[in-house]
Amino acid sequence: MVNNNGRAELSSYYCDMHIHIGRASSGQAVKISASDNLTFENIAVEASERKGIQMIGIIDCHSPSVQQDIVQLLDRGVMQEIDGGGIAYRDTTIVLGSEIEIREPGSGAAHVLAYFPDLSTMQDFTQWMNRFMKNIELSSQRIYAAPLELQQEILDRGGLLIPAHVFTPHKGLYGNMADRMRDVFSLNGIAGIELGLSADSAMAGRISELDSYAFLTNSDAHSLGKIGREYNRLDMARPSFHEFRRALAGSEGRGISANYGLNPRLGKYHRSYCSSCQSNLEEGSSIHEMKRCPYCGSTKLVQGVFDHILHIADRDEPLSRIRGHHTTIRFR
Repeated sequence: MVNNNGRAELSSYYCDMHIHIGRASSGQAVKISASDNLTFENIAVEASERKGIQMIGIIDCHSPSVQQDIVQLLDRGVMQEIDGGGIAYRDTTIVLGSEIEIREPGSGAAHVLAYFPDLSTMQDFTQWMNRFMKNIELSSQRIYAAPLELQQEILDRGGLLIPAHVFTPHKGLYGNMADRMRDVFSLNGIAGIELGLSADSAMAGRISELDSYAFLTNSDAHSLGKIGREYNRLDMARPSFHEFRRALAGSEGRGISANYGLNPRLGKYHRSYCSSCQSNLEEGSSIHEMKRCPYCGSTKLVQGVFDHILHIADRDEPLSRIRGHHTTIRFR
């Protein structure tokens, strides 16, 4: 729809852009820790018919077995590829994505999300990744290529690169790999930031290199029931890959107008703790300085998201992100 000024009319759409596949319909395992009934088709039915979510990102679409499922659904007419990128199932648009593990010498591992406009592009990306991955069928596998090379391969195919759950101590870029994203990727090749369950935009707003990015809150669902536990409201002309790109960039009036999710204090990794005695450590504690648990003496300390952000923040107060497309709403 176009208004009298010749500009596209925008509407709000609810979107969850990080949903895993447990198995392909052939029985091939994809995400080992996810439910077996998380197939491509079941996810679409759950999101569209039970949850009313208008756009979803299904991760693990790099798996050849998942791609076979997609081809069969397209051939049967159950789903259709749409102009603007994405696959339509009833009133829901599916954006094809992949979660990939990166690592560089001397650092921890981190997960990133890559999204592509159509199946043929995803299949081409699979062929490239298969040269650098031990098991292309599985989710969240380590890629034995430099992060900058991976970034360029995604961008060259017209894809979007979003660091996943960036602050978590297990496989988050800030939480486990680097204190600054610029040490891992080219900043102008990042489309947005996924906060994760233990953080919100106010916490992330203490880090200045994130000021130009849109923030996403997604479910990272490992079961059908968890789909939509965190989600976003995007203002777009229609739910599609290219409109998703514009919303992340905040261009032509598009944007992310709200993030919905749990209070980050309820997140598993919000506070630093000892994995031996399960005691929370004092607020602001740095496990790098503490070395041992003050309660039991164990060295098995896990840095919490809140405490780590305090450690790496370069401003005392968060940048306000309530400006059109960066409002954060948390359920208490």
